[in-house]
Amino acid sequence: MKTKYFGWISIAIALLSAVGIVFIPGYSLWFLTLLLLNVAFSIVFRNYYSKEALVACRLLVGALFIFSSFTKGVDPLGTKYKMLDYFAAYHIEWLNDLALVLAIGMILAEFLVGICLVTNVCPKIAVIGGAALMLFFTITTLFDALFNMVPDCGCFGTAVKMTNWQTFYKNLVIDAVLLPLILNFKALKSRLTWRVQLLIGFIYAALFTGFEIYNYRHLPVIDFMSWKVGKQMNQKTETEQKIFLKFRNKETGKTQEFVSPDYPWNDSVWMSQWEFVDQRVEGGDEYLGFSALDQDGEEATEMILTTEKLFMFTSHDMTNITEKDWERVRDITETAEKAGYYVVWITASTPEYVAELQEQYPFIYEVYYGDELEIKTIVRSNPGLILLDEGLVVDKWSVIDFPQGEKLNKVLAR
Repeated sequence: MKTKYFGWISIAIALLSAVGIVFIPGYSLWFLTLLLLNVAFSIVFRNYYSKEALVACRLLVGALFIFSSFTKGVDPLGTKYKMLDYFAAYHIEWLNDLALVLAIGMILAEFLVGICLVTNVCPKIAVIGGAALMLFFTITTLFDALFNMVPDCGCFGTAVKMTNWQTFYKNLVIDAVLLPLILNFKALKSRLTWRVQLLIGFIYAALFTGFEIYNYRHLPVIDFMSWKVGKQMNQKTETEQKIFLKFRNKETGKTQEFVSPDYPWNDSVWMSQWEFVDQRVEGGDEYLGFSALDQDGEEATEMILTTEKLFMFTSHDMTNITEKDWERVRDITETAEKAGYYVVWITASTPEYVAELQEQYPFIYEVYYGDELEIKTIVRSNPGLILLDEGLVVDKWSVIDFPQGEKLNKVLAR
């Protein structure tokens, strides 16, 4: 029992609990109880794990950390947005300017823990790092589950969606498999010398940091969001959908929910006093969660998603667009229109600010307005550009990759 079976039984119970919580939600409490008992027995019988079982624990935890870090590493900007949600929920907005750096750093830490555990490089440091991360994640997701402070933690980026309770249970499962490694800390050894392990760790860090920066500057190498290239966005569903938007007053903390688009999005004073917190959806969705309005509040969604050869610039905040970006926008707009393409904008900025921009940049013709969260999921760039053809996503670009010159001509010649 001591050398062969106990560790494997413990791992099997943890994995069984995870499967049960996800696929048999009606019995979640029973599986949770089983999981907690398993954790208790792991502590009491911590010396009963065989070497092979500890290796299995190391590989399982490492694989989960790698998967989690990869799904966020392909979209570090999405993790930044999620961090901003947490900062707002915990009233620590003073960290907003550090959100991107913290996001990249947290994802990197997850990856290093995972890859080091899988390859058995610096295993003791990896276990300490994993324990610290899981303590933080477990406490945070418990608060989320109890108080619904942030509806989706983004633990697996946009690749896997989980409820707050499912996320908390998931973290407990990881804790249950990580715990034997913590309790058998002295058994963690690598055959490599300390210097070689550190060198390999630095290489891992450099490569993954480069991967994150690339995805931030360009676009995710794997797009887990709705507006992926090749997706037909004008498919209609059979039932009517309502999108409820929740806003929080910046001074009082009071929250108020509106049915989109019936909220004062065009009132600049109101928008400066309230901040977007969350959205929820009821029913089906005529156009897959996308809605565009003109400055009078009239629907323009169908026009955008049924027009041939349409370039749509996106910007959740037009105040952050630089002069160099505007030059690129002007070149694309003028060249595309000459080639017979239709060019529009969709933004979450106020009509008043857009009117000021149109005086300065007369090539901004048609501007429509949408929800900030929706716009951020279209193109992970501010501004971004997407090419549509009767609702089909033909291509999309971050601002740094906006097609210019011969590249633009090739795009227009498709």
